[in-house]
Amino acid sequence: MKCVKHIVQNKSNAIYSVNPDTSVLDALQVMMDKNISALLVMEGPELMGIFTERDYARKIILVGKSSKETPIADVMTSRLETVDMKTSIDQCMQIMTTRHIRHLPVVEDAKVAGMISIGDLVKFVIEDQKQTIEQLQTYISS
Repeated sequence: MKCVKHIVQNKSNAIYSVNPDTSVLDALQVMMDKNISALLVMEGPELMGIFTERDYARKIILVGKSSKETPIADVMTSRLETVDMKTSIDQCMQIMTTRHIRHLPVVEDAKVAGMISIGDLVKFVIEDQKQTIEQLQTYISS
């Protein structure tokens, strides 16, 4: 069974995060610098929430809050869905589709082990299908 472990082991092990007191503006700067669209919010090793471009659009821009003065804790998504290394790819896709989310933190032994995105899942599924097709072509040819 294909699972989160297969994606995480092939990704950079960098975990980008900010603390809850970080201003939205500073968090956006990190997101721009790292070319990412979601940032974990952590207090030490504890996962507190996630901040995404969608959070910014809906909770800052549309309500007229100041990015410079608003702390991430005020606008982050704190009701998190997480997965572990053994969660299947299909389960991840189901969670993302049902919850209308694009990022899933990966937690293993109460520690953040990484994060996967819908793009990671799509890339993995495409690569897996390519391998299956190649194997079938080789089988048919021999």
